[in-house]
Amino acid sequence: MSDADRAPRGPVTLSVLAVLAVLGIAGFMALGIWQVERRAWKLDLIARVDQRSHAAPAAAPGPAAWLAISRSNDEYRRVTASGTFLQGKEVLVQAVSDLGAGFWVLTPLRTDAGFTVLVNRGFVSSDERKAGAFTASASPVTVTGLLRISEPKGGFLRTNDPGAGRWFSRDVAEIATSQKLDPVAPYFIDADKSQDAPGQPHGGLTVVVFPNNHAVYMLTWFGLALMLAVAAVYVGRHEWKIRKKSPSRV
Repeated sequence: MSDADRAPRGPVTLSVLAVLAVLGIAGFMALGIWQVERRAWKLDLIARVDQRSHAAPAAAPGPAAWLAISRSNDEYRRVTASGTFLQGKEVLVQAVSDLGAGFWVLTPLRTDAGFTVLVNRGFVSSDERKAGAFTASASPVTVTGLLRISEPKGGFLRTNDPGAGRWFSRDVAEIATSQKLDPVAPYFIDADKSQDAPGQPHGGLTVVVFPNNHAVYMLTWFGLALMLAVAAVYVGRHEWKIRKKSPSRV
């Protein structure tokens, strides 16, 4: 039997279909609006981080400011700190960079301001690690780079093992405990290329990229809402035509 010959759907069935259509359209519209808001937030975040990362460096925050430091307000700020690296306290964290697989070299810097901050001096390959190409200078230094927030609880599916010297994330608190450092800033500094020297880690490899696919998601949800609305209109018109042709069946 063709659709044209069938009896119209009953009022209960049509009511259920109408409610489902309204709920579906409202749900898809809500998700689309949420993605509009998320896109605006992401664009604002990208603009703020871009401004921070290219601004003139400020002094690395001291203990009085540590409680107020947050990822949203402070990460990727350009900062500078002067002091002396603590010899023999380096920690090598497994990493993959634009130069391949290897390690980040994190060395505590005892600042002239009296506190200690971990400095990611840069990247070394496995061969450079074996050659010992990461020993910090014993002379006073000034480090400039980007403020980064601690990365607790290890890397993806891997847990830091301080006792075995295996590190998969730059967990400031855990590194400070293992190296018996105190007091230590709750952030670390990604040193820029100005710290590079022959036989030293390669700095300036921080990747500042924020995926922004919210426009695609937004169009997808609004598109689904439109498709469902069109389908609902089609069903409604089809039912109206059946009733018009067969009023006695209503």
